[in-house]
Amino acid sequence: MEALYSDNQIFIPIISDYGFKATFGNEANTLFLRRALQALIKSDIPIKEVKFDKNTFEGITQDGRSGIFDLACTDEKDNHFIVEMQYGDAPYFVQRMKFYALHKFNAMVKRGKFDYGTLTKIYCVAILANNILPYDDFHTLANLRNEKAELFDEQMTFVTVELDKFTLPELDCKTDLQKLIFTMKTIHTHTFTNPIQFPKFWDEDWLKVAIDELDSRKMTPDEKASLEILIARNAESVKAESRKIKEAIDIKNIETVTKALLKGIDIQTVADIADVSLDFVLSVQRRLSAI
Repeated sequence: MEALYSDNQIFIPIISDYGFKATFGNEANTLFLRRALQALIKSDIPIKEVKFDKNTFEGITQDGRSGIFDLACTDEKDNHFIVEMQYGDAPYFVQRMKFYALHKFNAMVKRGKFDYGTLTKIYCVAILANNILPYDDFHTLANLRNEKAELFDEQMTFVTVELDKFTLPELDCKTDLQKLIFTMKTIHTHTFTNPIQFPKFWDEDWLKVAIDELDSRKMTPDEKASLEILIARNAESVKAESRKIKEAIDIKNIETVTKALLKGIDIQTVADIADVSLDFVLSVQRRLSAI
C-alpha cells in the first residue's frame, strides 16, 4: 500500500507519520482518538477522556536503543493504550507488541507497592498497511486463552488491524470500526472536492475532526513543505528497513544453501529446500568454489 503524499491529493494519508499525529495524536481535540480506540477494542462503553503518556522506553533493549511506539495514553479508568502504525514490512511485529505491552505491565507493578487485583487493562494496538497474520479477518483481538480457546485472562489485549485485508465498500460500512478502517485506507485516494461526493459517514463529528486535520487545502505553503519533507524522510526509512529485512533473509538463505551444498545435495533440490532460485544456488556454489 502506497501512503506517500503528492500534490494532486486533497487529503494527507492517516497512515503517514504526519497524518497519524494529526489525528490519533491530536491533543487539542481527542474525540477522534477516543471513538477510534473504542472501535478498535470493540467496546460498547464510551471513553470519556484520555491523557497522553510518554511514548519511549529509554534504553531498556539489550543494545541500549529505545523501543518506540507512536502513541501511548490512558483513559479515565486508568486503562492503558499503546498504538503503533507500521506502513512497511513487519515480520516480527507481534514480538514488538509483546515487548511494549509487557514493559507497560512491569511498569504498572510497582516494586513493594502493588496489588495484582488492582491492575488496570492494557491494550496494545497495531495498525499495519501490510499483512502479518495467517487469518482472513482484517481486525484481530487476542487475549491469553487455554487449549479450548476459553478466556484465561483479559488484563492484556492485543489488537491488530491489517489494512490490506479490508475490502468492504463504502455503502457496507455500518460500524465505527468499519468506518474508521475505510477512512484510514482510502482517504488519501479521494481527489474530488465536492463534499457531496464524500462518504456520508464522514459527516459524523468524530471522523470530521480527523478529516479536517488531513485536508491539505487548509495548510499554509510552509506547512505543506514541511509535510513533504517529513513524508520523504519516512519513505526513506521504510526503504532502509525493507533493505535490512531483505539482507537478513538473504543471509539466512545463504546459510541454508551453503549447508545443503556441503552435504552434496544437488542444486535443484537445494533450491527447493531453501525456496530460492537456481541462480541464487549457483551464486553460492561459485562462492564456495572460490574459497
